[in-house]
Amino acid sequence: MLGTSSAFDFFYLVLEWPGSYCDAATSCCYPQSGKPASDFSIHGLWPNNLDGSYPENCDPSRPFNASQIGGLRGDMDALWSSLSCPSSNSEKFWAHEWEKHGTCSEKILRSQRDYFAAALRLRKSVDLLGALEQAGISPDGKSYPLALIKNALQDGGYAPGITCNADDDDSGSSQLYQIYLCVSKENLEITPCPVLPRSSCHSRVEFPVF
Repeated sequence: MLGTSSAFDFFYLVLEWPGSYCDAATSCCYPQSGKPASDFSIHGLWPNNLDGSYPENCDPSRPFNASQIGGLRGDMDALWSSLSCPSSNSEKFWAHEWEKHGTCSEKILRSQRDYFAAALRLRKSVDLLGALEQAGISPDGKSYPLALIKNALQDGGYAPGITCNADDDDSGSSQLYQIYLCVSKENLEITPCPVLPRSSCHSRVEFPVF
């Protein structure tokens, strides 16, 4: 799976909380495969640089081809499904992630199958929800101190970036939305983040029900 070095520094594995997506989105539809589990799902595996820039849309000659992810479909439906409307089989979402981000990792993850399989393996290796629940933080619609969320994830062995979105009830509160884990391009394992995305979270963060 590993190849030569590519023109980026590391990956972000971006996981999102589906309840926050659905609460803030104009519309939210469950995929044709059914309602996803109440757990963090994959948004994408994104090549990124230390200066905050990132490559994108690197190889238009290699569009997404669903036939290349045979054998991964069950895990893709379970861990990487689209909640956008109308309800779909999520292939449009996967195509976007491959064409924008995956094509930029081709020197390391040489095929579409390698790219999606790597993201799925990494997602299975982490348990963010378990780390939060161990600290008494549950997706119950309540708000929690951002510092408590960060400490819970760090105690669970993670040091991620956290981004939030705004609640749509005009309360001005923010919701736990995406968690950025960093992945080494050398060994494709979770690694301490050399740089984190800018946080959009308030001091207290809502954890919506899903």
